[in-house]
Amino acid sequence: MSALKRPPALAVGHRVRFEGQVRGVLEVTAQAVVVEDAETGHRVVALINLFEAADFEVLFQPERMPLPAVGLLEAFPPETVKQALWWEAHILEVLHGIAPDAGPGAQPRPGYGPGSSVTSRQRVKAAELAAAGHDVAPQTIANRRRRYQAEGLVGLADRRPVRKRAEFGSVAEPVVEAMRKAIKEGVDTSTRNGAYLIWRTGEILRESEGGAVELPARRTLYRLLAKLTKGTHAMSSAVTRRSKAHGASAPFGQWTVSAPGEVMQIDSTPLDVMVRLDNGVVGKVELTGMIDVASRTLSAAVLRPTTKSVDASVLLARTVTPELMRPGWVDALKMSRSVLPHRRLLSLDERLEHAAAKPVIVPEMIVCDHGKVFVSRNFRASCRFLEIDFQPTHKGSPFQKGHIEKMLGSVATMFAQFLPGHTGRNTDQRGRHPEQENLWSLPELQELLDEWIVAHWQNRPHEGLRDPDHPGRLFTPNQKYAALVESCGYVPVALSGQDYVELLPAAWRAVNSYGVRINNRTYDSPELGPMRLRDSGVTAKRGLWEAHRDPYDASRVWVRDHRGDSGWVQANWKYLNRAPVPFGDLAWDHVSHQLPKATEEELAQAVADLLTRAHAGPDRLAASKKDRRPGSAKAEWRVAARTKAAPLTIPSPVPEVPRQPETEAPEDDGDLAEVIPLGLFNPLEDPWRRS
Repeated sequence: MSALKRPPALAVGHRVRFEGQVRGVLEVTAQAVVVEDAETGHRVVALINLFEAADFEVLFQPERMPLPAVGLLEAFPPETVKQALWWEAHILEVLHGIAPDAGPGAQPRPGYGPGSSVTSRQRVKAAELAAAGHDVAPQTIANRRRRYQAEGLVGLADRRPVRKRAEFGSVAEPVVEAMRKAIKEGVDTSTRNGAYLIWRTGEILRESEGGAVELPARRTLYRLLAKLTKGTHAMSSAVTRRSKAHGASAPFGQWTVSAPGEVMQIDSTPLDVMVRLDNGVVGKVELTGMIDVASRTLSAAVLRPTTKSVDASVLLARTVTPELMRPGWVDALKMSRSVLPHRRLLSLDERLEHAAAKPVIVPEMIVCDHGKVFVSRNFRASCRFLEIDFQPTHKGSPFQKGHIEKMLGSVATMFAQFLPGHTGRNTDQRGRHPEQENLWSLPELQELLDEWIVAHWQNRPHEGLRDPDHPGRLFTPNQKYAALVESCGYVPVALSGQDYVELLPAAWRAVNSYGVRINNRTYDSPELGPMRLRDSGVTAKRGLWEAHRDPYDASRVWVRDHRGDSGWVQANWKYLNRAPVPFGDLAWDHVSHQLPKATEEELAQAVADLLTRAHAGPDRLAASKKDRRPGSAKAEWRVAARTKAAPLTIPSPVPEVPRQPETEAPEDDGDLAEVIPLGLFNPLEDPWRRS
């Protein structure tokens, strides 16, 4: 049994010794092998006879040469590549016995014939090169042959031009680790310069090594610091530094969303614009928005001095309700003239009859951060009421809601910078006295933002909305929504009037003889009669009555009848009848469905006009900055801003004009047109009820 051994593996191209001859293997089968023969040309030999022959030996096994690293060869100088090609020709002759430039039918030179081994060929090649003036030893030929068989042509080149250097040079590893620790300590602290980081590196090194490792030269430390802090913002923006440090270490994934509303993201950020608040004080506001990941539709965006949980709930209610056309908006912004399938959607949801060109999207899942506004009980209750999945991100992981983060930044660059009072991202980018410019009020700015979303954002090609089959083509949010709704369908959320009012923020007030007073505005209604000067019966609220109001519409409030059936009683603003009604049931003609689609030129012109109006500021009384007398125009402007009682939806009361003596009207044979007054929006009415 000790004499048994595994037979060698044979393949075509091998050269073997058999019966006193060196033969090449021409063919191998399961039981026999075809080898070369000096007399007959070829010979068939049984494998068992071949393996049992006394002089059988495998002399040469051809190896497949690796493909050369062409990209790495381009890094070598031309002279180095030329020298490597010269060596390759000699090594190939050592391996195969014939030079690579030999013609067809050429015979091996003496010393390279079939009977010679690779070792003998290496000695012959070394002697040949020595005779030609090249001092090369046989061992050098053997080393180059092995490198060529392992690495190809690159193994024969001089590697000094592409030799890998140490990442941090001659700096000791403890110094590198100490500096990395110093940089990591400064992630959540205030920004410091390189001198502090180098000093802190020395302190850490003395604490860990006890002075056994010395710091290199200061120039070396600054070069090391530049390498370790590359891309970390360690000595610049603290916000960017924290975002980079707490970012994802693994490759970014991609949400697979195929339907509008499947995944939506919500967030809030300060808007880089000065505004004039209701009390006349100049300040900044916060922008809260919600975006649909599938179509990149900005479903709702609101501005508030300070975002609260009730504002997020109102934003949620606005997401599932249509955006109505406003007076002064161009016809190109109608949904009936957009790429959205308005006619088919109108058959499912009659609320879209007077809607602007922005889709109504019902969220299935909302992704938010851990801000107090979004993790509050109020917002969670609103999500449960609408059967929406509430999904907070991991703490310190803004990349998990990157779509809304990018959208908020786009609003600053594409909208806010066109407004008067633009402050820039920080104090370095802030101009001189932006608060003295012709500032918009908060309701006016909200009106401009709503128009900008419909006119620009929803019709702007988005980088994240590309055609999978044609990546060079971009879609707009409206186009993407129209494509997705064809395959996913549309199911409206029929929010009743009770539901809408329940989502509004609540305030507890007393019902006095003159009505209800909220934020220096008085609301009254004849239906409040049974509640006046009475106790509501709610002991926890000291007998006050629950009033709900829309923070973006100061024209009316709703008071719950705790003594009755707990229904809602609408109370209008006391001075509402002194101003024309800006919103209501607009008498749109049914033939508007036959209007042609809005052209790209019309939309572009609408956006250009909007930005021009926004940059000009509100049309107020011009006043000199030096005129500060009580009766001056500037003083009147300040008083009017402080006493402003309603947003842009309710214009300021028009001063009464002295009554002129009545005169007899001239006769007119033509019939006067019927005047149809505009009504007020009443959320308690059923939007699906047909008249």
